[in-house]
Amino acid sequence: MTTFQPVPEGAQAPPPDSVSPRESTSAAPTSVSRLNETIKGFVDKWGSVWVEGEITSWNVRGGHVFGRLKDLGTDASLSFRIWSSTRQRLPADLKVGDHVVGCVKSDYFVRTGDFSFGVSSMRHVGLGDQLEKLERLRAQLRREGLFDAARKKPLPFLPHLIGLITGERSDAERDIHRNSELRWPQVRFRTEYAAVQGDRCVPETIAALQRLDADPHVDVIVIARGGGDPQTLLGFSDERMLRAVAAASTPIVSAIGHENDHPLLDDVADMRASTPTDAAKRVVPDVSEQRALVEQLRGRATLRLTQRISHDIAQLEQLRSRPVLRAPERMLQDRAAWLEQAVGRARAASDRRLAAAERELAELRATLRAIGPQHTLERGYAIVEGGEGIVRDAAQAPADAPLVVTVARGAFAARSEGERPA
Repeated sequence: MTTFQPVPEGAQAPPPDSVSPRESTSAAPTSVSRLNETIKGFVDKWGSVWVEGEITSWNVRGGHVFGRLKDLGTDASLSFRIWSSTRQRLPADLKVGDHVVGCVKSDYFVRTGDFSFGVSSMRHVGLGDQLEKLERLRAQLRREGLFDAARKKPLPFLPHLIGLITGERSDAERDIHRNSELRWPQVRFRTEYAAVQGDRCVPETIAALQRLDADPHVDVIVIARGGGDPQTLLGFSDERMLRAVAAASTPIVSAIGHENDHPLLDDVADMRASTPTDAAKRVVPDVSEQRALVEQLRGRATLRLTQRISHDIAQLEQLRSRPVLRAPERMLQDRAAWLEQAVGRARAASDRRLAAAERELAELRATLRAIGPQHTLERGYAIVEGGEGIVRDAAQAPADAPLVVTVARGAFAARSEGERPA
């Protein structure tokens, strides 16, 4: 939107030597210099104007700035210049893409016929209010836990299909494709184009995100843009987009700006990449690095296996070198010899015990024979038994009493003749 201050009242009339259409004919044309002087006379009477727009060109030559300012709603633009002395009083971070308001005064160069505007003041539009609003939103989302590391979804090691949301034919798209294919040539993309700035940025990005999130073959989604000023990146701090990203089930990588750019999407996404190139490095593994890692792991496994086999062989050889395993029959032979000796000792002990028992038995027999009645009977004596037992007194055997007489070799019956006189 452009607003002009009215020409002050009492402005002087055009100079006497100015040219008018009625004074100029094909027969008597005016000179270029006179025409330019006339135009400059009118232009110099215009006052300063505050104008709002977007910086589309910013060239520094000799300390002076020559640029263009574009209207936000149309394609209209104007050229401006900032002298080095004025530039020192302006914000140092002014650059292409900034939304600004500036105090300009028209100027017409008589020698070249060029029309331009000199800038006496310029500043960002509403940046302080926007930053304050973003900080309030940042605090609210942090309280709701949308920035918590616990809710961040891990990225797949090797995604089979990468969803990419970016501007059509953008440098960010080329960077991601080029670096991803250098790292893993078989990588595949499903790209959804969306406006990356302006009013269409938020709805188009949300729609693209929902389409990719609904595709079960998409393993990770990258939202990429090649940086920009804070004003241009405001769409990626929009609450609607942030909540759509938080609600997605697919891991999301934010690759919006350069290293210093930090929209709120970086905090809500599952991973922040400083640049689109960095996003490719974080999402796609390097095939050469993975091959080197596989070779390293294979070498370590081979070394460990070789060491284990060598250790087991050494232990086996140590066990085999022991006498019991070197000649296992030796143990049976030693046990057989011990058993044979034990049996021999047992037999000898048994024989000694039997011999001693036999001698003792013979002695007992001799003793019994010596003290027993049989020995007495063999000497001619006899044992006489009557009705009351052994007869030891003649009175026990009355006349004609039946008797049993036992001699050394048998017994016979007899009758008593009675007691004989002494």
